[in-house]
Amino acid sequence: MGKSKDKDKKQQWRLATSLVRGGQTRSSHCETSEALYLSSGYVYDSALEAEQSFDGTLDRFVYSRFANPTVAMFEERLRQIEGAEACRATASGMAAVAAALLCSFRAGQRVVASRALFGSCSWILSDLLPRYGAKVELVDGTNLAAWERALATPAALVFVETPSNPTLELIDLKAVAKLTHKAGGLLVVDNVFATPLLQKPMELGADIVVYSATKHIDGQGRVLGGAILCSKQFMTDHLGPYLRHTGPALSPFNAWVLLKGLETLELRVTRHVENAGRIAEFLEGHDKIARVVYPGLKSHPQHKLAKKQMAGGGTIVAFEPKGGKKAAFALLDKLQLIDISNNLGDAKSLITHPWTTTHASRPAEEKLAMGITEGLVRLSVGLEDAEDLIADLTQAL
Repeated sequence: MGKSKDKDKKQQWRLATSLVRGGQTRSSHCETSEALYLSSGYVYDSALEAEQSFDGTLDRFVYSRFANPTVAMFEERLRQIEGAEACRATASGMAAVAAALLCSFRAGQRVVASRALFGSCSWILSDLLPRYGAKVELVDGTNLAAWERALATPAALVFVETPSNPTLELIDLKAVAKLTHKAGGLLVVDNVFATPLLQKPMELGADIVVYSATKHIDGQGRVLGGAILCSKQFMTDHLGPYLRHTGPALSPFNAWVLLKGLETLELRVTRHVENAGRIAEFLEGHDKIARVVYPGLKSHPQHKLAKKQMAGGGTIVAFEPKGGKKAAFALLDKLQLIDISNNLGDAKSLITHPWTTTHASRPAEEKLAMGITEGLVRLSVGLEDAEDLIADLTQAL
């Protein structure tokens, strides 16, 4: 058995320490870096031990689709950072979203969600769940009265992104959580844009939090990964059995890379936010920009809510150059430093055109209802020098 840090001491650790040491389990070799266990299965000393491992008498690793030592370290570290009772990792962020929604859902139940969603999340809510008998209602997430009307009727699940992808709409999590629980449902929050450092949904009433660890947690465009954080009860009753039998498991190698990503997450996110704020201010003052959307700007329609429930404006800036799609494409094509890519949360600044990439599969009327216009672009601000980024945007504009 490996050597673990004392659990009582873990409870006293501050954020920066937990990001580096949380969940660490050392083998008998006493390695400094977390060990990478590239094993699909495990052996037993006896047939009785195997039986007890499967009936739950013994708590040990039996198969890496169920659990793996490296993956378990990543899960425990993220659990501590989020302040959740339980955490399970998945092969991607979308695997996490699908598992969180499908594991407890039953045919005929109502699901309510904010309308402004990432394209794949929108597909799950609008296309997939109705095939299995879900009664899905989408609402304007920024309108509390719309939530009140939708949740006046019982609902099993409520799903939101805040800030949303890519229009950076915010949901009043405390208010929606209260309405969700009054309606008898569970609130699921996709917190990927805020990261576990800038927003704590569970402290505001959320029941389940999901991440695409591919984004800021990795932060360097290397691997895919996802995570679901929830209560122990939800894990035991719903999520655990679902993941065990459907198999969207995170690979040990990816978990190891994500562990390394967590070690520098606070340093990176701090720089991301600083750069994003400067870029947003620059764009807002440029005469060739029609609009800029960034929660850290006073011009954001929900700036007060952003200050209330977020620790920073975030790492993403959405904006629209004057001239629609043609102007947006011209801008992207002229950039020399910033890369065109549909990923985000990377050390490198990345820009994309949501209408034709991340939300290309959604109908035009649906995109417009989300606030996505043909000219809108999404900029994931990286760790480069802000002056170099501003210079690149200046020459491109």
